[in-house]
Amino acid sequence: MGTTNIKSFIQNLQLQLLPHYEVTEIRQFANLILEHLLGFTSTQVLTQELREFTNQELTKVMEITERLLQHEPIQYILGSTEFYNLKLEVNTSVLIPRPETEELLEWILSDKAVDKSSFLDIGTGSGCIALTLKSNLPNALVEAWDISATALEVATNNAKINQLEVTFNRVDVLNVTDDIFKNTYTCIVSNPPYIRELEKELMQNNVLNFEPHTALFVSNNDPLIFYRHIALLAQKLLVNKGVLFFEINEFLGSEMVSMLQQMNYTSIELRKDLSGKDRMVRAVWHH
Repeated sequence: MGTTNIKSFIQNLQLQLLPHYEVTEIRQFANLILEHLLGFTSTQVLTQELREFTNQELTKVMEITERLLQHEPIQYILGSTEFYNLKLEVNTSVLIPRPETEELLEWILSDKAVDKSSFLDIGTGSGCIALTLKSNLPNALVEAWDISATALEVATNNAKINQLEVTFNRVDVLNVTDDIFKNTYTCIVSNPPYIRELEKELMQNNVLNFEPHTALFVSNNDPLIFYRHIALLAQKLLVNKGVLFFEINEFLGSEMVSMLQQMNYTSIELRKDLSGKDRMVRAVWHH
């Protein structure tokens, strides 16, 4: 491979990955790898480009490059990602947090209509939503649910790493028992599975081959199954004037709005993400 110092590593990485990735993305990979491997910031990378690699570092670099050539997401390879100023550990039992979810959180945190005292995050995955809420609203009570025990392990670990107190529970929202109705919340948030099987062919291999399918996909014939169940649950779990937020499938915005209208939610608002796609919705529940 001929990689001995940082400068030649970056050049080699570009040569190997160029058929598969954009130049800017490869540059980002290089910075992330060097930060992960050597603890370097991007400035240090520039000032120390002649620093030689040890054999051990070299082996690691080659292994990472190999995995990138298989289109494995860099976040899984390095085992962590940055999200809303938090460092979160991720593995293949949780989805990699997306920028659109950060946009949803900005909306929740800035929404004056939301009483920000108690939150429930349904389908927490890595814990990114629950932990961001707690980190920005230290006095709020935050609870998070997931059906996956392995996802909850990741989320619990992320709470420890970031020293944030969130209550995690294993709950299957499609089969909820009555004992769940002990608590009420001022705000419920969910980013449930919403990609229809028919949309699989629009998706990149790095998502299809590595990310957990149960967290991604719903059947074509009932794509709103999770939203319907959660919106019904929220009627029992929200306080009066409590607010419900969803991240949604970009193709199902109007269906979401009419479903919430039929369920007597009010102040329903559909918002686009920065890419101009219908991506999030909020609704208020009155008892």
